[in-house]
Amino acid sequence: QVQLVESGGDLVQPGGSLKLSCAASGFTLDYYAIGWFRQAPGKEREGVSCISSGDGHTFYADFAEGRFTNSRDNAKNTVYLQMISLKPEDTAVYYCAVYRGPYCSGDVSQEWGFDTWGQGTQVTVSS
Repeated sequence: QVQLVESGGDLVQPGGSLKLSCAASGFTLDYYAIGWFRQAPGKEREGVSCISSGDGHTFYADFAEGRFTNSRDNAKNTVYLQMISLKPEDTAVYYCAVYRGPYCSGDVSQEWGFDTWGQGTQVTVSS
């Protein structure tokens, strides 16, 4: 069974850091591009980042550039999203998803082609 499980979400103070994990089972993650998305209360889901297979090229939304780092450990079949300098507006449920091909499109907002999604992990940034 193809499955993604996110973890690492927590309550953190503004300026703090978190590292989210996206563990895959039932398939070999390193053949596919992996996207991170988030959905804040009352808002549309938005793209955060995407990491391609192979060279691991990464793409980020403007709000994530310089603060978030998307990486993959193929030996552990896991993708990570390291987040620093967190802001209250980063509060959201964060999801990872598998793209149907090895390379990101370059448009992190694109959800078409992401066929399998995790259940999400809650990130709350508040003092």
